[in-house]
Amino acid sequence: MPAIGTGDGDPLDICVLAEKAISHGDILVQAIIVGGLRMLDGNQADDKILSVLEGDAVYESWRDVADLPRSLVQRIEHYFLTYKRPPGASEARVEIVEIYGREAAHEVVQRCMADYAEHFEHGGGDR
Repeated sequence: MPAIGTGDGDPLDICVLAEKAISHGDILVQAIIVGGLRMLDGNQADDKILSVLEGDAVYESWRDVADLPRSLVQRIEHYFLTYKRPPGASEARVEIVEIYGREAAHEVVQRCMADYAEHFEHGGGDR
């Protein structure tokens, strides 16, 4: 079966930076892609796309990961390196191998869209 989203077979993860909290994960928002994190989770690709909420009063001027303050990027890295870690575990199962900009992030999204189309629109997935 082809990978859907990223190498781990899961859908692509997109982190949307916004001034205000978005209380639900099951909604659609307009976001601008600014970059991504190339991650390995159990030796499988698990990219995280970084974006900013379109029209956001604080973040909307950022157009590339290079525009983000380094301290914010470090907080995002810390979150993705630790959010799956069981309490008390000291070893990370995941690693960040690269932080990439807007252009590379768009390429990742395009590849994931092609994987999705191949799997679901051409008879590869459950319906």
